[in-house]
Amino acid sequence: MAMNDSVNILNSAYLAVEYIDSFLPDNPLQQPFKNAWNYMLDNYTKFQIATWGSLLVHEVSYFLLCVPGFIFQFIPYMQKYKIQQDKPETWEKQWKCFKTLLFNHFFIQLPLICGTYYFTEYFNIPYGWEEMPRWYILVGQCFGCAVIEDAWHYFLHRLLHHKRIYKYIHKVHHEFVSPFGMQAEYAHPLETLILGAGFFIGIVVFCNHVVLLWAWVICRLMETIDVHSGYDVPLNPLHLVPFYAGARFHDFHHMNFIGNYASTFTWWDRLFGTDSQFIAYQEKEKKKQCITKK
Repeated sequence: MAMNDSVNILNSAYLAVEYIDSFLPDNPLQQPFKNAWNYMLDNYTKFQIATWGSLLVHEVSYFLLCVPGFIFQFIPYMQKYKIQQDKPETWEKQWKCFKTLLFNHFFIQLPLICGTYYFTEYFNIPYGWEEMPRWYILVGQCFGCAVIEDAWHYFLHRLLHHKRIYKYIHKVHHEFVSPFGMQAEYAHPLETLILGAGFFIGIVVFCNHVVLLWAWVICRLMETIDVHSGYDVPLNPLHLVPFYAGARFHDFHHMNFIGNYASTFTWWDRLFGTDSQFIAYQEKEKKKQCITKK
């Protein structure tokens, strides 16, 4: 009975969004995107699209999304939004991070990406324009992937903090007490595999077109680079996402090496009480601000 009610609610929500979408003006970028997509299909094989296309989407998205945070360090005005103001970024740390990233991207992640074509073939995932899901379906699927990945990340990340395991794997990621955007994927190769596995679970559950692979890559990178940015910038559109954790939430984890284990949302930490120290810290900070204002 409860299952039927849930299905009915989802169907109603889908019909409501579809009805609203019918009144929206045509997207001016749709036709150019369609032309580019069909050009890609006509000139490249599925293997090339799945492999080199996925690599290109990942690399371009990753480093482009890192640019704002990288530029912030040179703008005095933005320093008031830096969470750990006493720990500025250094060229030495950023160069070390960049070299490790290149190794992880091309020797750990690229071999995994090479399996994308075989994954899409095994599950008969289409590439064509006609089968591409509407924007609201894609948004819903990405949100579903985020919920699944967040659960995986919480429990496995918390396990990696166990005193018998931490120093062998996860300690690498915590070399930077004050994180910066590019450091989001700075990790031990085993951590890249262990925590990265959560990324693929949602794909297995929801994927009905290759475009979801790329959309989910961009969404996941946008989130992880934001929470590692070290800056709590106002009017951040990601804060509109319900229960979104954000940079200040994850920055506390890097400062204290404990609590706030989830990647995207706050509900797992709230449920298990692993955000208690963060909440206490926030209350202290608020009291300090009130005293300062007086």
